[in-house]
Amino acid sequence: MISNDILPGLHDIRAAHNRIHTLIHRTPILNSSSLNRITGCELFFKCENFQRAGAFKYRGVNNAIIQLVSRSKIDAVATHSSGNHAGALALASSNFGIKCYVVMPDNSPQIKIDAVKEYGAEIVVCQPTLQAREDGLKEVIEKTGATFIHPYNNFHIIAGQGTAALEILEDMKSIDVIIAPVGGGGLLSGTAIAAKSIKHDILVFGAEPKGADDAFRSMQEKRIMPSVNPKTIADGLLTSLGSLTFKAISDNVDEILTVSEDSIRKAMLFIWERMKLVVEPSGCVPLAAVLGHRNYFINKKVAIILSGGNADIKTIISL
Repeated sequence: MISNDILPGLHDIRAAHNRIHTLIHRTPILNSSSLNRITGCELFFKCENFQRAGAFKYRGVNNAIIQLVSRSKIDAVATHSSGNHAGALALASSNFGIKCYVVMPDNSPQIKIDAVKEYGAEIVVCQPTLQAREDGLKEVIEKTGATFIHPYNNFHIIAGQGTAALEILEDMKSIDVIIAPVGGGGLLSGTAIAAKSIKHDILVFGAEPKGADDAFRSMQEKRIMPSVNPKTIADGLLTSLGSLTFKAISDNVDEILTVSEDSIRKAMLFIWERMKLVVEPSGCVPLAAVLGHRNYFINKKVAIILSGGNADIKTIISL
């Protein structure tokens, strides 16, 4: 059993990759000459929008479920999530023949609700607050005996998410900077641990909306600052850091860069128009950070993790 206060290391991330590599897509790394000209740096986009279930989350949930199954027989898993973790867990648990329960806020994007239903999970709707999510989850677990898989504050989830950065640095030997979006911090934690372990002088940045800047404030205050009434189109980045992700980010991330809502829309438009890729708003936040903080990146080779492609098109075109 892993202690609740221990972070994975590079060996855990490599082991996770060995476990899950046949279950996930090794997503491509693409570039854009026009975006290179606009930003003044060389950008490499890790396309987790092409991942199974449409987001990087599929990496972590498979690693976590495999670990659970290897230790004992489990009949069901449960979580609370507004989107991509829910979809990834629903698909992965279905593939393992395990029942899945998901507590979802009533303001979750419809495309993500539909995906969870399609993958066969049972949805319990709650109010859009952390307390309501946690209360709903507790009730589900008491009724079903399901095993909780946390969306981000989980050793195996973090190790699984770190496999995206591991692939980047296996495929691209001379990256100067790697940047990932940050919500609960699972992706950024795994990314930072993998990147700093493989290439000690690499710069690792988190990217976050100004309207949901709890990770930025947490780094400034050196303690977890909860996300209170966040307002952003990047619906995947609304949650607060957990104890594990706060530690991982504090120890390994160089800086959290915040961006405006207009810059997120601009970045999304660039990716859609210049690269012909459908990427959800949360996945566009790192490019928004490059566009808004160009002095950090001039003449550098920069890897950006496009975290997901589950965009609610009908909502986005009305923005």
